[in-house]
Amino acid sequence: MRHAPPVSERGRDVIVAVDAGHGGDDPGASGRKGTHEKDVVVAIARRVAEELNAQPGMHAVLVRSGDYFVPLRKRLEIAHAAQADFFMSIHADSYHDTSATGATVYVLNEKGATDEAALRLAQRENASDLIGGVSLADTDQTLARVLLDLSQNAALSASTAAGQRLIKKMSEVTPMRRMQVQQAPFLVLKSPDIPSVLVETAYISNPREEASLRDAQYQASLARALREGIVDYFTANPPQGSFFAHTAEPPQSAVHQVARGETLSEIAERYRVSTATLRRSNSLKTDSVQVGQLLRIPPG
Repeated sequence: MRHAPPVSERGRDVIVAVDAGHGGDDPGASGRKGTHEKDVVVAIARRVAEELNAQPGMHAVLVRSGDYFVPLRKRLEIAHAAQADFFMSIHADSYHDTSATGATVYVLNEKGATDEAALRLAQRENASDLIGGVSLADTDQTLARVLLDLSQNAALSASTAAGQRLIKKMSEVTPMRRMQVQQAPFLVLKSPDIPSVLVETAYISNPREEASLRDAQYQASLARALREGIVDYFTANPPQGSFFAHTAEPPQSAVHQVARGETLSEIAERYRVSTATLRRSNSLKTDSVQVGQLLRIPPG
């Protein structure tokens, strides 16, 4: 079980584990000009970490900061040891058709994949442990159950919500292959209590996108977009005790116009407040309401 980092008066930092795919003996995919995935993604990961560390209330942990291999399950262990609130794995896609283009954001789906391309990609990425010389069967069963069982719907829901915000920001700086979060059985995303996404930044097999991946300006723009997406997610979903929770704007009261046939109790149930609270907030002496009447709905 993870324990939250110490909370200061300003609230604790949100911890983001930034994972550069592949590394060392595992180069990942390669472009026609000899660009290796492992090199460009670690460069982008470093830039993302710099962006996050410059953001008030955020702290980045690089899973891999140099050219060395980290087994997939070890990447999850590093995120857990850092007490990460979010895990993002950065990759570059590849396809036999060199015209394939665009970035994609994935979350876990243990039962299948959104499409055949997602399934093939997951199979290739999951094979990285074998390239690195690590047997997947050699893991303690208790640890494997903790790391590989993503049965909690809350984690997957949070991953998808964060992924959509990343897509929105990324689409402003780079073409997207899909504007919706995709699903695939990536081993590196199988953490049961950390929202996790895998970002395919571009197709390294596409000569034009290979050139972009090598370009410092593209790397910087993409890193900034990824940081903005993460900040947007945690602004809307601040972890308890965090800087984002401490600086969040207080919830605003809603206003509801009574429609024909509605009762006060039905309105209270819809907004998840008690009928008594609704009466008190609107200085009502009874539960009687009129069509067209405006009711103030208190937050929470």
